[in-house]
Amino acid sequence: MKYLAVLGRQPEISIAELEALFGDAKKISNKLAVFDADKKPDIKRLGGSLKLAELLAEKPLDYLRKTPDGKITLGVSDYSNKASRKTATIEALKLKKILVRHGRSVRVMENKDAVLSTATSLHNGLSGNNERKFELIKVNDDWYRVVGVQDIDAYTKRDQARPARDAKVGMLPPKLAQILINLCGELPQGSRILDPFCGTGVVLQEALLMGYKAYGTDINERMVDYSDKNMKHFGFEEYKVETGDAMTYEWEKPIDAVACEGYLGRPMSNVPAEIKLKTEKQECKAIIIGFLKNLFSQIETGTPVVIAVPAWLRDNGDYSRLEILDEIQDMGYNVYNKSREGLLYHREDQIVARDIIILRKD
Repeated sequence: MKYLAVLGRQPEISIAELEALFGDAKKISNKLAVFDADKKPDIKRLGGSLKLAELLAEKPLDYLRKTPDGKITLGVSDYSNKASRKTATIEALKLKKILVRHGRSVRVMENKDAVLSTATSLHNGLSGNNERKFELIKVNDDWYRVVGVQDIDAYTKRDQARPARDAKVGMLPPKLAQILINLCGELPQGSRILDPFCGTGVVLQEALLMGYKAYGTDINERMVDYSDKNMKHFGFEEYKVETGDAMTYEWEKPIDAVACEGYLGRPMSNVPAEIKLKTEKQECKAIIIGFLKNLFSQIETGTPVVIAVPAWLRDNGDYSRLEILDEIQDMGYNVYNKSREGLLYHREDQIVARDIIILRKD
């Protein structure tokens, strides 16, 4: 079955996530990608896709006329070339007019733009779970029906409702934690995910929600305590957290995959001067390289390792990376994103970005 993904604000990362799970994903615009899947993907497990939609095998009117009796709620998002609020509204009203003529009651969602926002789709029940509420997506001559909308409220709750938080060490977004895990590829349910820099346990939390077992370590005993408190808060059981230095620790087996945010250096509120950046790079590089060397002998061949490392904003708007891929490859890891383009996770003007590296032990 052919599916359409409405991509998040950093589309290259969203596409990398889709490719890791479903194989080839073709980017058809800055906001959209198409891919094939044997069964309907679960958007709750995808951090990088705002909506998922299934290709309609028939004309949208024929599809809508088959719905059960009762009032239809309809929204239309138009991603076609030269689409606008007007084109989307015209398509929606055209469908409504014909359905009303055939005796159906139809409510059309008002478009403020060519496409409905994620919040509008979610809060009006257009997520594919109601047999009389629909969001249809038009892409030139193709029509899709939305079958999943990212639950932005659930992400906010999982982030802000955690009892143990520490803003000083930075907050890993749950969406990004999901992406890091998914970039490991399709893993069997019950696989054990290791996070050697577990912090307050966001990766552990998301791994458990996705049906995996979670194992976390951190050099800071306070962070280990925070992780434990947060896992207990959510009622999780299949996890283990303990204190350990990622550069020297000997982890318990099995380790089926590694997903983590490495040491990002000191928090910064301004673009660092060159001398300060050089010192930060040296410290972060030593920790990341030391960790990967320690890990290599402890995991089986083929084990996926996905790690977010720091990149720093410069005055020209570009980001300066650690430039450690050749050293990592010399250790015996296969670097899956050697080109390095597009896998920077950051907000606009964020000083320290997260640079995602995808590895697998050869």
